[in-house]
Amino acid sequence: MSEQKLTAELRTEFGKGFARRAREAGLIPAVIYGHGAEPIHINLPGRATTLAVRVSNALLSIDVEGELHLAMVKDIQRDPIKQIIEHVDLQTVQSGEKVTVNVAVHITGEVAPGAVASQEATTVSLEAEATHLPTSVEVSIEGRKAGENIHASDLVLPQGSALLSDGDALVVRISEAAGEAAEEAATA
Repeated sequence: MSEQKLTAELRTEFGKGFARRAREAGLIPAVIYGHGAEPIHINLPGRATTLAVRVSNALLSIDVEGELHLAMVKDIQRDPIKQIIEHVDLQTVQSGEKVTVNVAVHITGEVAPGAVASQEATTVSLEAEATHLPTSVEVSIEGRKAGENIHASDLVLPQGSALLSDGDALVVRISEAAGEAAEEAATA
């Protein structure tokens, strides 16, 4: 995943009133923390930030008054009705540092005729390098028959990633189609 570059301005005022005025001006209040450093309170450009954090595990390169900070999105607070971003928590990371992330599992292919696939886990927890975070893990179910289940340990992980989820956790269950089972029982 490539890092997104954003320019931020340092925040000196705090509280609900200031945050409301910042959001009205098209800015998003945020804080950068981590590695034992003092938290840095900033305002990010609204539209650019909204586009940058659409990707899960977004890696941001933030310019705060000429000083670059490499950070990962840890939490986003949204308005419950309008779904606009109200605040972003960012964690400082360093190149080469290993971080824990949840990555989406995407299913590809079609199961064998008479079988049905159900996704039991939509994400898996991985440890990966901060500058090479995977966006998803693909699992192929092409031609799989009923009873051939896929567990977390069966996933092909991106290079440099390690599985942190339980290896026995069920990711995809392949079972017999309901109509097929009823038809076989009636025939017998």
